[in-house]
Amino acid sequence: MLQQLFSPSVQHTLDVIGIFVFAISGALLAVRKNFDVFGIAVLAEVTALGGGLFRDVVIGAVPPAAFTDLGYFLTPLFAALLVFFLHPHVERIQAAINVFDAAGLGLFCVAGTTKAYAYGLNLTASATLGLATAVGGGVLRDVLANEVPSLLRWDRDLYAVPAIVGATLVVLCIHYDVLTPFTSGFAVVTAFVLRLLAMKYHWRAPRAWNRRSTVREE
Repeated sequence: MLQQLFSPSVQHTLDVIGIFVFAISGALLAVRKNFDVFGIAVLAEVTALGGGLFRDVVIGAVPPAAFTDLGYFLTPLFAALLVFFLHPHVERIQAAINVFDAAGLGLFCVAGTTKAYAYGLNLTASATLGLATAVGGGVLRDVLANEVPSLLRWDRDLYAVPAIVGATLVVLCIHYDVLTPFTSGFAVVTAFVLRLLAMKYHWRAPRAWNRRSTVREE
């Protein structure tokens, strides 16, 4: 299982890094939407923890980790504070943030899948919750900011697909009883690399076949 891939302390550090980067993206959107400091904090928390909270509630892992580990809860607040004061500088390193965000996507889709399976869900449900863990916070962020979620927009680089691939690799490994630290890591890296390639080459999902609508996207 993924827990074998790293020691608990290293796993916790990776989780916190992923949470921090996701929180930065939420806080930056709040700044762009001209939210006040409370709105910035809320979007940071929701983006960072929303997917994991949803997964934990569904599988019955309550209270969720976000409420039992103070570090998980405080990290988004620190990210929000950083963006509140330094957002012009943070905006300038957006490319680096996107790389860490892709890494968090890979880690969380795999971690979410393995945790769901460990709590007794079948393979399909486990993969679905792995996807939800990785992208759920971003969907909630966009809804609260009154935007069409990036996950659903054709004019955004692939985001869900890399997470789906990572989660699918995990359940295939479980099915064939080959889930090891190496294969878990391979799933993380695969999702990470796919997301980076999607951003570099602007890979996007196809729209409806023979779509002839002249409606312009906003």
